[in-house]
Amino acid sequence: MNLIVIFVLLGTAVAKNSERHSLHYIYTAFSKDVGLPGIHKFTAMGMLDNRMIDYFDSETQMTVPKQPWMKERLEQEYWDKKTQSRQSKQQWFEVNINILKERMRQNDTGVHVLQWMVGCEGEMQPDGTMTFYRGMYRYNYDGEDFLSFDDIHSVWVAPVKAAEETKRKWDDDRLLKDKTKGYLENDCMQWLTAFWEYGKKQLQEASKPEVYVFARDTKVETNILLTCLATGFYAQDIILWIKRDGRKLYREDGVLTSGVRPNEDETFQRRDSVEILRKDKARYTCEVVHEASGMNVKKEWCF
Repeated sequence: MNLIVIFVLLGTAVAKNSERHSLHYIYTAFSKDVGLPGIHKFTAMGMLDNRMIDYFDSETQMTVPKQPWMKERLEQEYWDKKTQSRQSKQQWFEVNINILKERMRQNDTGVHVLQWMVGCEGEMQPDGTMTFYRGMYRYNYDGEDFLSFDDIHSVWVAPVKAAEETKRKWDDDRLLKDKTKGYLENDCMQWLTAFWEYGKKQLQEASKPEVYVFARDTKVETNILLTCLATGFYAQDIILWIKRDGRKLYREDGVLTSGVRPNEDETFQRRDSVEILRKDKARYTCEVVHEASGMNVKKEWCF
């Protein structure tokens, strides 16, 4: 079930050191119902700068806004058309996931996942306009890259043998390639610009992280685990260091990190930890820098 989270988080990251913004749509289809609460056979969601702006699933069969400004600024006709489009895509996914199963000689005993992510990133210019930076159009099957579109060279890229047949067919379709490139560079950018204008007040608001340090016992009696948690922050870019007597500790020193993960309220969290000897008398600190909110905090473990 982690495929959805991994694909969204890794696929839609936007660099903070430049004025870039992103609009992505993520579609996820399972070959059959998995019987878990909150996991639907088909879902579709829109993401603006990594915040969900709309949502559809195979149970509700309706596209709904996930941000108040989306509901306020877009007429019901928009949501009706979006619902119809996603119902059509749901049917397309059902057909094609069966095609892939046959092509890969897979039976019905396992659960298979087909995902599609499409979108664009724009770069803000000094005059306030947004220009195309790059597009993204890729398919992922059972957690592996399957097929993607290189919009610079207008070719399809097939990293696996099972996708080569589709690549050949789609490369021969000039209309499809022109339509795909046109969507990424024009249509997607128009919606990105419009959505950014609608929601920029909320998107520009930064939330400071709350930082906690705590220690707990481990399975080894002579050791303890030091953990630093930063949570409730937005935007998602954050620096977190565990230090021993002022020296940064790395993976080679035993540091484990969760990476940046989403909270349910659209903020983010990160948790780093390191296991040390209980008798270690060094000074351990956690330092967190969150540039978006102007926060720089240092906390020390007392044990």
